[in-house]
Amino acid sequence: MSGPRFPGGDPSAGLPEAGAAALPTPGTAVPYPADGAPAVALPTPGTAVQHPADGAPALASADGRLAATVERLRGEVRAAHAAAEGRALIELAKGVIVERLGCGPAQAARQLAELADRAGLSRLELAADIINQTARDRMAEAAEEFVRTAVGEPAATAPDASVAVRLRTAESAALSADDTQAVAESLLRHALEPLGAVAVAIWTTGPDTSLSLRGHAGFGLDEAARWHYVPPGVTTAARQALIGRRTVRYASLAAAGIPSIGRARHPDGGRIVVPAGTGGRIHGVLEICWARPLDPLPQAVERQIEALAELCAHTLEALPEASPAGSPAPGGFPVPGGHGAPALAELSDGLYDPALVLTPHLDEAGKLVDFRIRHANAHFRDPAGRPRGSVDGALLLEAYPATAGGSELFERIERVYATGEPFRARRARLTALVDQVPLASLADISISRYGASVLLIWRVEDESARLASLLQHAQRLGRVGAFEEDVVAGDITWHGQLYELFGRMPTEPPVALRDLAAHAHPDDADTIRRFLRKVLHQRRVGSTAFRMLRHDGVTRHIRVTAEPALGTDGALQAVRGAYQDISAQHWTEVALTATRDRLAETEEAAEERNRLTLQLQHAIMPPVKPPLDVPGLDVAVRYRPAESESLVGGDWYDAVVLPSKKVLLCVGDVAGHGVEAATGMVVLRNALRGLAVTGAGPGQLLSWLNSVAHHLTAHVTATAVCGIYDPGSRTLRWARAGHLPPVLVRGDEALDLPLLGGLLLGALAEAEYEETELRLEPGDTLLMYTDGLVERRDTVVHDSVAQLLTVARQPSDSLERLLDRLLARSKSDTDDDTCVVGVQVS
Repeated sequence: MSGPRFPGGDPSAGLPEAGAAALPTPGTAVPYPADGAPAVALPTPGTAVQHPADGAPALASADGRLAATVERLRGEVRAAHAAAEGRALIELAKGVIVERLGCGPAQAARQLAELADRAGLSRLELAADIINQTARDRMAEAAEEFVRTAVGEPAATAPDASVAVRLRTAESAALSADDTQAVAESLLRHALEPLGAVAVAIWTTGPDTSLSLRGHAGFGLDEAARWHYVPPGVTTAARQALIGRRTVRYASLAAAGIPSIGRARHPDGGRIVVPAGTGGRIHGVLEICWARPLDPLPQAVERQIEALAELCAHTLEALPEASPAGSPAPGGFPVPGGHGAPALAELSDGLYDPALVLTPHLDEAGKLVDFRIRHANAHFRDPAGRPRGSVDGALLLEAYPATAGGSELFERIERVYATGEPFRARRARLTALVDQVPLASLADISISRYGASVLLIWRVEDESARLASLLQHAQRLGRVGAFEEDVVAGDITWHGQLYELFGRMPTEPPVALRDLAAHAHPDDADTIRRFLRKVLHQRRVGSTAFRMLRHDGVTRHIRVTAEPALGTDGALQAVRGAYQDISAQHWTEVALTATRDRLAETEEAAEERNRLTLQLQHAIMPPVKPPLDVPGLDVAVRYRPAESESLVGGDWYDAVVLPSKKVLLCVGDVAGHGVEAATGMVVLRNALRGLAVTGAGPGQLLSWLNSVAHHLTAHVTATAVCGIYDPGSRTLRWARAGHLPPVLVRGDEALDLPLLGGLLLGALAEAEYEETELRLEPGDTLLMYTDGLVERRDTVVHDSVAQLLTVARQPSDSLERLLDRLLARSKSDTDDDTCVVGVQVS
């Protein structure tokens, strides 16, 4: 639906001159805005209704004739309203001509008609231009900007009605309307429907920041009834604009997820919500609804919408304030009329805190620039020492320029005045200039708007009260209570915490220091007597701890500290001190002492166990073994225990001449550390010695040793390498059980022997072990070792063995020195024990 179109563009065509009746009467001609057809006559009682000239048949039923009549009458009423609104613009323009030319109304009407004919405009369009040139307000600026942006557009896209006419017609209708509902209907019909809008809502703000629907058009009555009141704190599109004090745009209301009026009917429609305010105060909110998603609007159209919001603000400002649903203002506080400054000043005088009553101060353009101090209450104290009279009537920024600084106090006041939303803050920083020196203080602040006035209340934080509060909290958290005892008068003052510590009611008298022993454990009586003698007689600061027996049977561990207060003559006047409940500390110390005792016992037992284990290991495995009496064979042994005595391991070695004159050579490593590993090592070493007497080969010996580890020990697992050397043939038969193979040094070469198959001992009940034979030559050296010689946490075993071969192939004077060099250059970092057995053929 577009705005009203008048025949020839002039709604005054065919209308009587000023002073004639504006509304149509039955039987008179009325312009019909819908199609520009000639005027028709309203039927009068007893006259026949004229049918269309095309000879169409009469309506078949009485209901059809009645519906057609109602629809025609509605159109005529709309046309009458449009004519009246257009006539108001023309009459206003005639008034401007009368004032400018000093002529009469009739001459002004003729002058307007002549000017319109010369310009080729209708009288309504010329009237709107005259008013724009005279007013130079926001409506005129919006119309001019729209015209500038529309220049050069094709005729098909140019606006079909004058923007100035639409805006001035809407303004005229709004200013002449009796209520906000008529304003909403006029804005939609004249200004917003040509922009594509389908509905409009006008909201007013309450003293409690609630929203009330004061006018609407395009929404159903049921929808308006549901949204007639929005309580404070409910987030809606209108509240977003109110709190933000800015225009809010939603391309799609559903996409934004914001509830608002008409969302059910137009869920995907766009919205523009504009705060309607004047002089720094927001009187309401203008919400415009589109049926489809909203694309970005040209700046000229946005200026039109802002002008319409300002028009709504002036209209709302002139309307009487009303609480939602006719209820009184929240809290039962009456909203003062007008500025409300006198009533608010009387109210502020009844407050015990300093307060200022502020009213807005506007510049010539009607913009809020400051607030004027209308009243300072009786408890007002100026930081600079000025009297109240010098502050009353002054501008806020002139009297207190620091309010616009970092404290943001002025911005808070401005926001409260604009939105009506109260502001509360605790321990806010206030800054005042005293002799050009900024003086800061902490205060609780309250800012509220009443009518057109603002009430600012503050309470400066008392430093002594704050420190007393902090001290009270500290005493509560530390379970400390202070006391003071007047020795002369006998008066005793207790902190409230002491009644709880002593288990006494606040109505019971405090306990004097001389009576303290009666409330303590009998074993602590001497301790308390020494404490009292030091404080009361020797007059020195004293402190002691005792067990207090309360009436409720609870025993508390208390520490009391007191100091004497002496008079000018040196006599004792009073004793001040404090009691502290140290029960938790006492029991913590008791628990720590018990824990330390148990820990010491455990450490002693562990040290004794490790000492015995180490002695056992050294008895069986001496670091150096005496030489064997074997012709043509040198045997040397080195054993290096772990650095930490708590990590006694299970490495073992053996080199013994068997009854057959052959030599048993072996090294092994039992998994784990401690007594269990050492015990397992002894079992396997002795078992192997006994089994070797049978003359079996190394593979068979390891198979039997596996059965011993699996069945006759407590889940012992181990690795081992076993060899039987025949001095007569210089041959070595050997086998391995999950252990590293021996190293053969021949000449200037060193290499590790093949990796024979063999599972570690104790893993399975039955296992077979591969064995092989090696013929040694004179000068050959054979090395058997445990993994403690080569293992590193950051290096793979293959690289460590390669480094061992490099050291082994270096020339050495003797077998003993070779073994010493191997241990000295070992790069192992696992803190494990190490066994090395060396055999050299001579």
